[in-house]
Amino acid sequence: VVRLWTYVTANEGIFKRTLNYISYMVAAIIAEPFLRPADAVISTSPQFFNGLAGYFVSRIKRAPWILEIRDLWPESILAVGAIRNRTVIGVLEYLEMFAYRKADRIVPVTDAFARYMENKGISAGKIEVIKNGVDLDFYQTLPKDVALQRDLGIEGKFTASYFGTHGMAHHLETILEAAESLRDREDIVFLLVGDGAERERILRMRDERGLNNVIMLGQQSKSEMPRLWAISDVSLVLLKRMDLFKSVIPSKIFESLAMKIPIILGVEGESRELVKAAGGGLAIEPENGGQLAETVVRLADNPALCKELGSKGGEFVAKHYDRKMLARRYEDIISSLVNADKR
Repeated sequence: VVRLWTYVTANEGIFKRTLNYISYMVAAIIAEPFLRPADAVISTSPQFFNGLAGYFVSRIKRAPWILEIRDLWPESILAVGAIRNRTVIGVLEYLEMFAYRKADRIVPVTDAFARYMENKGISAGKIEVIKNGVDLDFYQTLPKDVALQRDLGIEGKFTASYFGTHGMAHHLETILEAAESLRDREDIVFLLVGDGAERERILRMRDERGLNNVIMLGQQSKSEMPRLWAISDVSLVLLKRMDLFKSVIPSKIFESLAMKIPIILGVEGESRELVKAAGGGLAIEPENGGQLAETVVRLADNPALCKELGSKGGEFVAKHYDRKMLARRYEDIISSLVNADKR
């Protein structure tokens, strides 16, 4: 592992974030001559310039380039209105197609991403889908940590948890709307854990509405996450109602399933199909706080249903999305590309 200097800034402001992104690409290119030879170069996107670093390094190393696509750029940032300048958008769209054309293999994390690229004219033969999975050795079912529940003031309460980025794409106001309608249910609490550009705004909204049934923790270390999952009775997976998000699969879905925590899914498209196939959760309309509240109540009042959904989800993810199994598939892709390059 070689760690490179990068200009780090908060997730605020286009100019500083762009400097953050470009600084890594430049650092990677500068470091390349000091690194030993490579059989293959892998880079991941988002963001653009991280992915593009792989192109430059692969050309200098004269090695095949594998580009992972974990989110569609610039589509995802355009969908939430983060960039509106047409010139900037045009440049980003050019870079997107440049990267797709130059990569020797593209590894997206959803079937919808693959279809998107094929519709852009990219050959299906260079695209290999490997969906996000989960480390089943790390995310194992645990007994509830009563001391942690007591510290958070949620002991004995049904806990609906949201873990992850508090960003523009997630519309976490939906949780506040649900919590407001459930003020009288003292046995139900909402737990939000994470950070992001929208966290402070959501925190202010919670305080302004006096929602004592919403607990918000900041970013937590990965080592703490299994304990937090274990005190959750249901996992909330939410995104805005946008066509773009029909193509994504939030990685927290796999973690929820592995921990045998039933999911309330406010995402349409491929995510909904996956959760339905797993039998591990219930779907609601995105951005519908009332429906979220109703579904939380339904699960809070039906422990048997919670247990059934959690059990089915755990079996499904162990069979299809064990990260070790997915890593072997990735290894096969890398090996076949390297062997072809040598020939």
